[in-house]
Amino acid sequence: MSVKIRLARHGAKKRPFYRIVAADVESPRDGRFLETLGTYDPLKDPAEVNLKAERVKYWIDQGALCTHTVKSILKKEGLFSTT
Repeated sequence: MSVKIRLARHGAKKRPFYRIVAADVESPRDGRFLETLGTYDPLKDPAEVNLKAERVKYWIDQGALCTHTVKSILKKEGLFSTT
C-alpha cells in the first residue's frame, strides 16, 4: 500500500477549505484517508496552515510521498527540507 500526503477539499462552493491527510494512493480525493495531519485555509490573508508536525514527520519517515502542493506548504512551514 502506497501512501501520499495530499489535500482533501471541503467547504462550500467557491469557498474551499482543505484538510491535509495521509491517504492510500488509490483512494478518491475526498474519500477514505488514514489520518488527518492538518488543515489549510487559502482564503485567509495570509493563508492559514495548522499542522501536526510530529505526525507529518512520522508519515514521511514511513515512506509517504507528498503532492507538489503539500510539499510547498510544508517547505513554507519549515517541515520539509529541500535536500
